[in-house]
Amino acid sequence: MIYPKNAGEKLGFTEIKELIKAKCISDAGKELVDKIQPQAKLDLIDRFLRQTSEFKDLLQHDAPLPVDHFYPIKNLAEKAKVEGAFLFEDEFHRILLSLRTVYAIIRYFNERAQQYPNLELLFEHLPIEKSIIKSIEMVIDERGKIKDNASRLLLDISQQITKSEQEARKRIDSVFKQAQANGWTADGNLTIRDGRLCIPILAENKRKIKGLIHDESATGQTAYIEPEEVFHLNNKVRDLEFERRREIIRILTSLTSELRPHVPLLFAYHGLLTKLDFVRAKALFAMDIEANMPELSKVAEVSLVNAKHPLLLMASRQEGHPSVVPLNLKIDDTDRVLLVSGPNAGGKSVCMKTVGLLQLMFQSGLLIPCDPISKLGVFKQVFADIGDDQSIDSDLSTYSAHLSKMKHFAQFSDARTMVLIDEFGTGTDPQFGGPIAEAVLEVLNKKKIRGVITTHYSNLKLFASHTEGIENASMLFDNEAMKPMYILQTGKPGSSYAFEIAQNIGLPKEILHLAKQKIGVQQKKVDTLLVDLEREKKEIFDTKRAISLREKEILSEQTELNSLKSYLEENKRQLLKDAKEEARQIIKDANKLVENTISNIKSVQADKEKTKELRSGLQKAADSLKEKTVKEVNKPGLTAVPDADLEVGDWVRILDSGNEGQVIEIAKNNLILALGELRTVVKKNKVEKLRGKEKAKVAKRFKSVASESVADFSPEIDVRGMRTEDALGKIELVLDRAVMIGYPSLKIIHGKGDGILRKFIRDYLRKYNQVSRFEDEHADRGGDGITYAYLD
Repeated sequence: MIYPKNAGEKLGFTEIKELIKAKCISDAGKELVDKIQPQAKLDLIDRFLRQTSEFKDLLQHDAPLPVDHFYPIKNLAEKAKVEGAFLFEDEFHRILLSLRTVYAIIRYFNERAQQYPNLELLFEHLPIEKSIIKSIEMVIDERGKIKDNASRLLLDISQQITKSEQEARKRIDSVFKQAQANGWTADGNLTIRDGRLCIPILAENKRKIKGLIHDESATGQTAYIEPEEVFHLNNKVRDLEFERRREIIRILTSLTSELRPHVPLLFAYHGLLTKLDFVRAKALFAMDIEANMPELSKVAEVSLVNAKHPLLLMASRQEGHPSVVPLNLKIDDTDRVLLVSGPNAGGKSVCMKTVGLLQLMFQSGLLIPCDPISKLGVFKQVFADIGDDQSIDSDLSTYSAHLSKMKHFAQFSDARTMVLIDEFGTGTDPQFGGPIAEAVLEVLNKKKIRGVITTHYSNLKLFASHTEGIENASMLFDNEAMKPMYILQTGKPGSSYAFEIAQNIGLPKEILHLAKQKIGVQQKKVDTLLVDLEREKKEIFDTKRAISLREKEILSEQTELNSLKSYLEENKRQLLKDAKEEARQIIKDANKLVENTISNIKSVQADKEKTKELRSGLQKAADSLKEKTVKEVNKPGLTAVPDADLEVGDWVRILDSGNEGQVIEIAKNNLILALGELRTVVKKNKVEKLRGKEKAKVAKRFKSVASESVADFSPEIDVRGMRTEDALGKIELVLDRAVMIGYPSLKIIHGKGDGILRKFIRDYLRKYNQVSRFEDEHADRGGDGITYAYLD
């Protein structure tokens, strides 16, 4: 599918596989990575991508997968398959640990049925055979050693060995003490020689103790003797140990025979562990390069949105450079071939390699660093001509090697072939290389190939401008700062900026002048036209960006206006409701007062003095109600506070709720107030300014509350073992409180692990405007397992 064979290596695909291999736990998983190849079946690619995407989602948002032990059990199963063979204790122990891991994984996914449907396909219909584990656990302990009670005979032999060893030790201790009392022993204690416990005896006394001499010291002054009384006991122990070993072999042989019918299942378990390790490694690498799953297309097309070269992205991070400029590109049935031109070191080759590498990764089931709305189809062939392939053995020059590839491209390419050519036509006399390249391009275009081609040749740019299916594109260049912008723009060719770059480097003016005289008038006009076009493209790009920013500002202002309008409407309705209710209550009170007055007049039978007195009381009540209404209307603070009267730091009272707060920011007609540890936004006409004693009283109360908040505030946050959402939630609470009380820094303990939690925490801190910077703890005190966040 890939031609030539080294094209994958030149595009960086081999390096990608090596980075994924480094994420594998098992050697079997690494072997699967080595076998990664681009696929041509859409359903197979789709399944591989979804498995990786699901595992990435699992790692980021779910409980950790129980992958404690990934021992290779395939070779052990092969050994157990042979009749008469047996597995050793440590081999059974590895099988036991691996089976526990397999069963824990199966239970993990059974508890999350249908949550990861594509990952579940890896172990579909795979049973949990608990009898295997039970059989092994009856024989092998947690240390990987055979249990003494694995059989009755083994237990009996073990007890006899222990008893005989104790008796032999007791007997030799007695002989040793007696020899010491007689002054026969050399310096030192009992020692082991030839696997036997011996007494160190002075050479002149060695005939005084009956026994077997096992060794002598280098000087010959000390002999190491096993006493005769102990010799027979030690022989007994040795015989018992041989019996014990024979019984152990019998037990292990029996256990292996019991395991033998389950060998096919062990192979299946090994396959599951290997595939999970493989998919896990792909998911971890996808997280490193911020990769996503693009949309799949049934036709041969490429639509990349904010795509990045994964190797360039990782290199820029390691060097501490700004993030790489994303690539936006589209290859479809209309624009099948992009002819990319522009200055040297402007990003043409990176653009072409990014397309080729991401296509190979995609068809190999690897997630790619781009937006999820990107769309890629499937190509049956990927042809690439990159770099210098001259060969002494084949007697091929650089240009001959290029032509050899062009011959293959022209013969075997079709509509489902992606062709990638770097610096098309170079390597020979431009007068002849240009026309040959144009002819090859014409033949390839008739075959309806898809691809990206980079060039400096003007005749190819001209050919693309009037040929259907081929689209000119260029890398934007800032001709004022004389720096590349690494942004691809389609529709127009780009200048090589040869003279401008030479002038910027400092090439003497006389050389530049001579060079300009030597190029043809027509070529000079073309290059000047391209430079002018590039300048216009730069102006248009800057204008579009300014318009886009302005549109965002207008949209934001419109949203704020709609919100304010909604607030005013709601406030108006509430005021009318309150006014009507108050008027209703006033009328009710007035009616009641009038009725009482009329009733009293009737009761005194219209007596003039009494009637006059009652009317006077009615008038006083009316005047009192009128005075109360006037006071409510003229109440201080009900009218908007003039802009000049309010400044940052003033204390105010909110009229609706009666709460007091301090002004921390003034934005047009809005005030941002601090109410203790809370923040709120209110309109200027909804507050009244506090002065004098009332202001001092409120300020003193808030200062007391703030002091208490600082006293019980802890700047250390421990989120080890927490899920990402819970950890970020906890950090957010403490971070908000630290900002409110003005605390300078926070210590976040997240642990090291795979670095996933650390990555998400730091991504979150970057979005928090109040965080000025963050750094690792000192290596001696936790290193990158702890993050210090500093606040403005």
